[in-house]
Amino acid sequence: MRETRPYDKDFEKLKLKHSLIFPLTFIFVMWAVKLFEWGLGLNLYYLGIFPLHTKGLIGILTSPFIHKDFSHLMANTMPFLVLSWGIFYFYRPLAYKIFILCYLTANILVWFGAREAYHIGASGLVYAFASFLFFSGIIRNYYRLIAISFIVVFLYGGLFWGVFPILKDVSWEGHLFGGFSGMIYALAYRNQGPKKPKITIPEDDDSIPEEIWNSEDFEDKEVLRK
Repeated sequence: MRETRPYDKDFEKLKLKHSLIFPLTFIFVMWAVKLFEWGLGLNLYYLGIFPLHTKGLIGILTSPFIHKDFSHLMANTMPFLVLSWGIFYFYRPLAYKIFILCYLTANILVWFGAREAYHIGASGLVYAFASFLFFSGIIRNYYRLIAISFIVVFLYGGLFWGVFPILKDVSWEGHLFGGFSGMIYALAYRNQGPKKPKITIPEDDDSIPEEIWNSEDFEDKEVLRK
């Protein structure tokens, strides 16, 4: 039998709702900041990351909430929602840890290694989450998570080009360091969180004929005997 939790419709609905709470709250704050800027005629670009300058250290915490304009914000909102929901739904025990580590690692790397300019926006987190979901699914070799990896590629494969210095006014460094952070933590936490189910068969199970036990096809199956 498979060591999996029986499907529970009510539990899955509750899990889905809970997985959306933090991503939607984060997005609410991003939009609130932009509306605050717009309403008061402000420009909070100075809360972005300015590499290797003390004035830019605050951006390690604040830069994902700052966006150039509403178009910039809208471009980040949906990918952020979908990918961060993927983290909180499929990797629930690790979600907050992965979120915080990717958040800090990507932004700190930008402060150390990016161009001298203000780096703003949540796209570094988008790249971090896309990278984590893709590499973690492949590493864990579990069909459900591999399916998520391919969905990420299908929906956001175009993100790949964002790690190259193609557009001057785009922080490709933030994209690159975000993607790198997601990959690193996919590797670091490969043994934690969701795992591929194992098939367990009692040693004294007489329901399986001896000729099947001894067949090459059966020996190739991944089984655990108690």
